[in-house]
Amino acid sequence: MPITKQQLLQILPNAGKQAGVFASALNLAMDRFQINTRMRVAAFIAQVGHESGQFRYVRELGGDQYLSKYDTGPLAKRLGNTPEADGDGQTYRGRGLIQITGHDNYLACSKALFSDDRLLRTPELLEQAEWAAKSAAWFWHSRNLNALADAGDFVGVTRRINGGTNGMVERHSFYSTALKVLA
Repeated sequence: MPITKQQLLQILPNAGKQAGVFASALNLAMDRFQINTRMRVAAFIAQVGHESGQFRYVRELGGDQYLSKYDTGPLAKRLGNTPEADGDGQTYRGRGLIQITGHDNYLACSKALFSDDRLLRTPELLEQAEWAAKSAAWFWHSRNLNALADAGDFVGVTRRINGGTNGMVERHSFYSTALKVLA
């Protein structure tokens, strides 16, 4: 079930010209990872729409102080970053439409998309539309989110992506609109 630029704009009205930039990239990514039913596409577009600020951000915002949480301490360790204050929090900041974050997630994503570790050397690839979309679809697939989308468990999808229900009002609004637009 491909999605058009016009449908994206109906779902994510502030996406502007980025809807055109991402339409084909999303279709390729969704096809590769079987995000191919109305329920799956609606949930996926709602989530990536929220996570990326309606396609405006493919790189996590924040300066060194904010990103230091990924550089040292328990979160850094959980993400596979080194325990030293060496800048890997900045290097492996959130990127892509679902914000792949941390050394271990970059490595797993890289192996899935490229069969090598190139994202560790060139993490900026996830800022390009093709890889921003494919990394989001890989993340979706790797967390078995199609099953939750099929069951209509949008809160469960949100929890697996966000770790909680941050931004739920906007996410749900996008989801409800997507279900109507894709009917």
